[in-house]
Amino acid sequence: MTRLPSSPDETVGPEEAVVELTGITKRYPGTLANDAVDLTVRSGEIHALMGENGAGKSTLMSVLYGEVRPDAGTIRIGGREVRFSGPSDAIGAGLGMVHQSFRLFDSLTVAENVVFGAEPRRRGLLDHAAARRRVAGLAEEHGLPVDPDARVATLPVGVRQRVEILRLLHRDARVLILDEPTAVLTPDEAGRLFTVLKSLAARGRSVVLVTHKLHEVLAGTDRVTVLRDGRVTARLRTRDTTAGELAEAMTGRRVDLDRVHPPGTPGPEVLTVTGVRGVDLTVRAGEIVGIAGVAGNGQSELVEALAGLRPVDTGRIELAGQDITHAPPARRRAAGLAHIPEDRAAVGTAPTASVADNLAMGHHRRRLATRRGLLRPAVLRAHARTLIDRFGIRTPSPATPAGALSGGNLQKLLVGRELAHEAPLLLVEQPTRGVDIGAVRHIHDQLIAHRDAGHAVLLVSAELSEIRALSDRVLVMYEGRISASYTRDEADERTLGLALAGAEARPA
Repeated sequence: MTRLPSSPDETVGPEEAVVELTGITKRYPGTLANDAVDLTVRSGEIHALMGENGAGKSTLMSVLYGEVRPDAGTIRIGGREVRFSGPSDAIGAGLGMVHQSFRLFDSLTVAENVVFGAEPRRRGLLDHAAARRRVAGLAEEHGLPVDPDARVATLPVGVRQRVEILRLLHRDARVLILDEPTAVLTPDEAGRLFTVLKSLAARGRSVVLVTHKLHEVLAGTDRVTVLRDGRVTARLRTRDTTAGELAEAMTGRRVDLDRVHPPGTPGPEVLTVTGVRGVDLTVRAGEIVGIAGVAGNGQSELVEALAGLRPVDTGRIELAGQDITHAPPARRRAAGLAHIPEDRAAVGTAPTASVADNLAMGHHRRRLATRRGLLRPAVLRAHARTLIDRFGIRTPSPATPAGALSGGNLQKLLVGRELAHEAPLLLVEQPTRGVDIGAVRHIHDQLIAHRDAGHAVLLVSAELSEIRALSDRVLVMYEGRISASYTRDEADERTLGLALAGAEARPA
């Protein structure tokens, strides 16, 4: 049972409110994204905004940040009603936002990115020395270590996020909006981020955290507002709620958060890897082999080599008895490989193409083509509707550009398309990154069903809970090699945590 205070401001005195959204309503063709939503954020708090994919969270934050104009409702900042014509107005009012997809210039340095649009100048030109000093000072003050002279293109994703936050601090943002900030971070990076956010809140800044992750909300926020189908279903003090109550408010039903999937029944070897990037491994039909490891330890490079996206200099890859070591991606797919890549937007999908076209990719040469090799629009639409229904993809229509979907729905599109191939081997990286709790359960069920249908699955995930929930065997990668191998029963959280840090290793 969800709980709503009698007033949205019941726990917030008017003198404390820095952001007040009242009656925010936003309609799109066929969709009521926000339905009279109220949200109040007070000074010095971390306020979580939760909800399933498509619940209206990103739309609400886009309204607050001036990127979208509401059809109804009011916005007050510091008690004063405002009407933003664009993000520049919001920035001027003391707001700053870090989007899911970072908005940095890869060719520029960290310092140049941080001060862009608000540059220190000397004789009319950018004062590079002053910019570097400014960034170094902010980084030290807020515990966000960066190299001001590093090119952004060379930085790992966790450091890029620090650059985004430093941009907001350089502009003296008093309210920081972070949209799914830990979706691309390792657990250690996420922990460091929350340390920074708590420090900022302690200094009087406010943070609005858009997230799906229950444990982060419970451990790192002060209050939480939950949306479902564009409406507020709960406003709660974090210390007064539970994971189960939040999950029910998000989904409208009770959710079993501690499900244990039964083990698989391994059959013959489907994938055999020998000496590729120094790695040996096998995956059998009817099993899920999980690869755990802190980002940067070689997991992504290994999967790219297996998928044909990275050349193999030494070693051998066999798929169902076929040597595919040097085969191009199309031949690997024909041999029975499906791939859910880590980067769903840049690698896994074509954002400007329609949902229907994206769902047809890989099926178009055989399953959906006519004898003359042509694709029929009616067939593509029917195929798309089947997968949209099966995987719960929220989209206005199959003709909608894939890039218009929320991150979670784009992930469901990618997972659904690759599972529909019924390939003997599925390579899957971060299958539930940025996906809400209801969709996580659905995707997990689909992966288990895929395994139980006799397919082999190689799973890479930064979420230890996901690795432990799904894997029949767990391999740990450390410094580019398989440092340990555990059975399902041996892979407890402490054992894996030690292995991830390189403190304990048991070779496969």
